[in-house]
Amino acid sequence: MKLKLIILLNLVFCVIASATVKPASIFTDHMVLQQQSKVAIWGWAKPSAKIKIITSWNKENYSVNTDKDGKWKVKVSTPAAGGPYEIELNDGEKLILADILIGEVWFCGGQSNMEMPMKGFKSQPIIGSNEAILRSSNQNIRLYTVPRSSIAERQENSKPSAWKLASPETVSNFSATAYYFGKLLTELLNVPVGIINDSYGGSTIEAWMSPEDLKAFPEIKIPSKGDSIKEVSRTPTTLYNGMLYPVIGYGIKGAIWYQGESNYERPDRYEDLFPAMVSSWRKNWDTGEFPFYYAQIAPYNYAQLPPYHVGGKFNSAFLRDAQRKSLGKIPNSGMAVLMDIGEEKSIHPANKKQGGERLAYLALAQTYGIKGFGALSPAYESITIDKSTASIKFTNVPNGITSFGKELSLFEIAGADKKFYPAKALIKGSSVAVSAEDVKIPVAVRYAFKDFVIGDLFGNDGLPVSSFRTDDWDN
Repeated sequence: MKLKLIILLNLVFCVIASATVKPASIFTDHMVLQQQSKVAIWGWAKPSAKIKIITSWNKENYSVNTDKDGKWKVKVSTPAAGGPYEIELNDGEKLILADILIGEVWFCGGQSNMEMPMKGFKSQPIIGSNEAILRSSNQNIRLYTVPRSSIAERQENSKPSAWKLASPETVSNFSATAYYFGKLLTELLNVPVGIINDSYGGSTIEAWMSPEDLKAFPEIKIPSKGDSIKEVSRTPTTLYNGMLYPVIGYGIKGAIWYQGESNYERPDRYEDLFPAMVSSWRKNWDTGEFPFYYAQIAPYNYAQLPPYHVGGKFNSAFLRDAQRKSLGKIPNSGMAVLMDIGEEKSIHPANKKQGGERLAYLALAQTYGIKGFGALSPAYESITIDKSTASIKFTNVPNGITSFGKELSLFEIAGADKKFYPAKALIKGSSVAVSAEDVKIPVAVRYAFKDFVIGDLFGNDGLPVSSFRTDDWDN
């Protein structure tokens, strides 16, 4: 009798469990939804079931039928920032998603410098993080981390995770770059901010792209169903399949990106791959050309990493240059320059606050329209030759450029022989005059074009100038 009762109870539990509507993993209590938008919510239930959705902020009723596989999707209208609210999902069994805030939502992707938590990696600290963690409690900052997943087959749902309120315990384990970005947005906009961290250490850009994206790059081998994944963060399409595709469509305001270190050996291809990836993401999200801001990789001595390449295009300045040039190929974008915070012996700069806040500057200025402060680094615009002197003109210099009183030491100049010499460089208002005794007829100029270097040229607002070159030579 006892065994029959257990079996009966198990059957009842299975019926209830199979009948209860299940939202996708990213929809949980404490989430933030993008304000004043039509945001998608989706999940699963029994095939051909009718799902009723009620949003508490306006008491609106929505109804949708599941398909033959039990999947459903609906778009709901969100109000101006506020909360907390609830969403009721009902397919005969009621499910309540509680403590939902409406505000600004940003997607944060990349590799280890995006993934690096506020507490740091082992024996790799983050400057000032302990006090920042201690002071981090804020119910208006909500954090979500997409769990790691590298797989050859496209996944409909990501692994389980949960939205969490900012607190010392949760912030300690969350992306430092993303947290500092979101924290500044919350302070300046005075609205709830939701941050989605979707990153994987050591990942190449190809791993975040779909097979359709990579058709234009025939040299890239795409794994087939059932293939073993030998390099979990570097196999093309596998992170797209397991971590990105399942959350594409979640309502966002924009995205930030910190990646490129794992592609430094192939800068020429990155110049094409990166804009292609951004274009594909925007197409798949189907919300227009949402803002896309990215961190330029910081200088670092890459020659100390296997296989210990030195010289030529193994100089990571070429990858930084590919990122710099991508600004002209990616509409509605911006690049946070990190030339002043790189570390020769650590690929993970300890000053994550600078990187995260510089990304926030871009969003605050270009997306939210705050004026009166510096958000864009001065950028190389053109070169003019006058006898033995090259004049370098910059954009984004409303108040000029500066070296903060130090002698500029990172400019090089070359003639037609393509041989570069250290140059004398003098600031002339919003331009720099460059010359060298060994170069009588200049042809090209490079600035800070080394694997590891600490930049010495800035805008008056303190934002560093990116390394750049005026030539397109192979090395």
